[in-house]
Amino acid sequence: MAKQGAVASMLALALLLGTFAAIPTGVQSIGVCYGVNGGSLPSAADVVQLYQSNGINLMRIYFPDANALQALSGTGIGLIMDVPNEKLGSLASDPSAAAAWVRDNVQAFPGVSFRYIAVGNEVAGGDTASILPAMRNIDGALADAGLGAVKVSTAVQSGVTQGFPPSEGSFSQGHMGPIAQYLQSTGAPLLANVYPYFSYIGNKGQIDISYALFTSPGTVVQDGSNAYQNLFDALVDTFYSALENAGAGNVGIVVSESGWPSAGGDAATTDNAQTYNQNLINHVGQGTPKRPGAIETYIFAMFNEDQKPGAETEKHFGLFNPDKSPAYTIRF
Repeated sequence: MAKQGAVASMLALALLLGTFAAIPTGVQSIGVCYGVNGGSLPSAADVVQLYQSNGINLMRIYFPDANALQALSGTGIGLIMDVPNEKLGSLASDPSAAAAWVRDNVQAFPGVSFRYIAVGNEVAGGDTASILPAMRNIDGALADAGLGAVKVSTAVQSGVTQGFPPSEGSFSQGHMGPIAQYLQSTGAPLLANVYPYFSYIGNKGQIDISYALFTSPGTVVQDGSNAYQNLFDALVDTFYSALENAGAGNVGIVVSESGWPSAGGDAATTDNAQTYNQNLINHVGQGTPKRPGAIETYIFAMFNEDQKPGAETEKHFGLFNPDKSPAYTIRF
């Protein structure tokens, strides 16, 4: 039985490998977020090997995880690494704290292919005032360390935007305009967590699930010359319009999280998760109506995380179970 299980797991992984390898040309890859809020998760070395065996060459981690950083060294896997929200205040107020953070967590791992430092994830409330000064200090510390090629941004959710249709998008929170303009000055993208799932369950009276799952047969929203057949594109283009309205129209977007839960709540089924993630993988190489071209995108998440706080669905976003078996097969 154990051998049969291993064969079945290898077959499923091979199918998943085929899916990930079939990203359209122009996309470096689909990335996957690596969260660790689960019991009995594999070692970081095994996780990195699982990324490699599936052709996944982009990762996001949510804090400077020394085990993950050591395992990533020399692999060429591109990395988004977060500054945890609770660190923003000290990094914003003290450039020497930012220099120490960069020294200990970036310079100390020269074999890691850092792409972006996310200064906070979905920061809310009064803490938003610390985002931009912390970004500036981290940027300065990276430049002083000769690591200016590593771009500094922050990860935000769709709630920082408002407006419909997408061309009417603007930022709904005052801290975002200065951040957008700063990103334009540095050439860094905005990191956006884009979840059609949450938009759908919050507005089921207005949104058909097929629009959220990329399965609508035709145009759902016509916005001037732009036709929207899926909610993902509409959400991303709302961000682009908000950036334009903030005087930062040259800022790109990296989708730093997107996914669909397979259990635990309304419309959270294996079939829907499989459909969404498969269609997301197939879609992002072409871009959006407003901005054609590949979108660097990170699926949330690598594993089902049974210790993640919040709604039950939060525990069921994984592509894999803790034993490294696929949560569901992604076919093509």
